[in-house]
Amino acid sequence: MESEARQQRVVVLLGSPGSGKGTQAKKLTQLLGIPHISTGDLFRENVGNHTALGKQAKSFMDAGRLVPDEIVLKMLFDRVARQDCLSGYLLDGFPRTISQAEALDGHPVQLSVFNLSVSDDVVMKRLSGRLTCSVCGNMYNRYFSPPAKEGICDQCGGKLIQRPDDRSEVIQERLKVYKKQTEPLIYYYESRGVLTTVDGEQSADAIHQQMAKKTG
Repeated sequence: MESEARQQRVVVLLGSPGSGKGTQAKKLTQLLGIPHISTGDLFRENVGNHTALGKQAKSFMDAGRLVPDEIVLKMLFDRVARQDCLSGYLLDGFPRTISQAEALDGHPVQLSVFNLSVSDDVVMKRLSGRLTCSVCGNMYNRYFSPPAKEGICDQCGGKLIQRPDDRSEVIQERLKVYKKQTEPLIYYYESRGVLTTVDGEQSADAIHQQMAKKTG
């Protein structure tokens, strides 16, 4: 088992909200043939299936408290022990803290870490500019890909709405939390020589090509 673990390729994506991690995660997992694992999916799976870990996590979530690292780590390592992760996996939203990164270091893996660097101004425009059709779900951005007619979906004529979590004050708070809690990981992985910083303001294809070269 140890020799198998040594061959596991683990890709970690770092970047602020709105940096494009989700888009790049999909492209990389398809290229490498490994599963995409996010902490959000882990929570939903465990809570939805009423696992013991899910019940513990839900008690913290219902109380508006952060789920302790111990529970998050158990969920993660239970998940990556499955057959589909034998050759590797991509992590999105984990690690969030230095202590989580240190826990991951305890597992012998071939680690590649990418930091998608995007300015706060671009993040604000990407997220606060998002508009979703209330009828068909088609998405627009008032700054980068606006509809032909303001507030109206090009596809079905439905009303375009802004999600509550895309309001500027919510985004600013998310950025503040990211900088305080997760940004130190950039320096942690840089010091270990496993970090590649990519300009996240390029086209999605240009970003993918740079990342593909590093993982190929």
